Amino acid sequence: MSLSFAVDQKGILPDHMIAALARDGAILRAYDFVPDQIQPASLDLRLGEVAYRVRASFLPGPDTTVAERIDELKLHEIALGDGAVLETGCVYIVALIESLALPEDVAAAANPKSSTGRLDVFTRVIADETRGFDHVSAGYHGPLYAEISPRTFPVLVREGSRLSQIRFRRGNALLDAETLRALHARERLVDDDDADVSEGIAVSVDLSGLGPDGLVGYRAKRHTGLIDVERRAGYDVADFWEPMHSRKDQSLILDPDEFYILASKEAVQVPPDYAAEMVPFDPLVGEFRVHYAGFFDPGFGYAGAGGRGARAVLEVRSREVPFILEHGQIVGRLVYERMLERPHSLYGERIGSNYQAQGLKLSKHFRT
Repeated sequence: MSLSFAVDQKGILPDHMIAALARDGAILRAYDFVPDQIQPASLDLRLGEVAYRVRASFLPGPDTTVAERIDELKLHEIALGDGAVLETGCVYIVALIESLALPEDVAAAANPKSSTGRLDVFTRVIADETRGFDHVSAGYHGPLYAEISPRTFPVLVREGSRLSQIRFRRGNALLDAETLRALHARERLVDDDDADVSEGIAVSVDLSGLGPDGLVGYRAKRHTGLIDVERRAGYDVADFWEPMHSRKDQSLILDPDEFYILASKEAVQVPPDYAAEMVPFDPLVGEFRVHYAGFFDPGFGYAGAGGRGARAVLEVRSREVPFILEHGQIVGRLVYERMLERPHSLYGERIGSNYQAQGLKLSKHFRT
């Protein structure tokens, strides 16, 4: 039986509906899904067999396909079947194994996976004839591509590597301020009694220091070895990261073009019937970018799924000038959307989730 919706149904599609989209032919793939590819509210996207190094990032724009733009801009082709190194400072385009034939009432949005963002691998999804990254219009029929640009560490990828994830939604299910405050009153979305709950949960940075040594975060080292994105717990932290400790004034100067892993002051949770996303707080408050990987699945930090609230790990990069962060400074907002239905599996619940109940945590590639 094909997936169908009532006229007034709005929300993010859960795991079993994503599986139904694939069964109905709305998600096409050259190979069957791997067991953990469908997440509670998203689908991991897999790299195809060839990466194209291109001269510059691009958007195809109306009436142009990504393949046509690749032909104009490619420098060379790299086979990914046996693995290949993507170098820092370069831009690569890879056709994804998954393509789409979406219903007219279902759109999609993409984001880097958490582990991708924590490696400072800048990744965006592109569709044909589009004006924006990471957004796929309702009813889209066509291929998907990943734009990949490692910023700090060279990475080893191969066909089937998963750097991006995609969410499917029907209509606008974003919670307004009143509904969000009511949900917070019922579920306590954040562990701060004075939380700013309006157009999303305000998320601030913790520079007070964690543990006896006052750890506040990590700064990425330059000129390191490469990281195999498929290798878990395979690298020593000290070879790639410089730990940073709290200062008396609880501040941190972000150096231009350096990459930092920090943690939120707040512990947050996402109840089972909702999904969340980290969005910029206000682009006018500072010259820095926070959180490449913005999706938070149903069950993240949720007590019923093995959490007790979880910090949001912040991937931070200053832009062109040094910038001072202060303890408690708001750096983003967590916005919530309704799920169309509760997922069959929640984040952290028997699905190998890497960051449930996390504090300050590097990606899964590093030994702790």
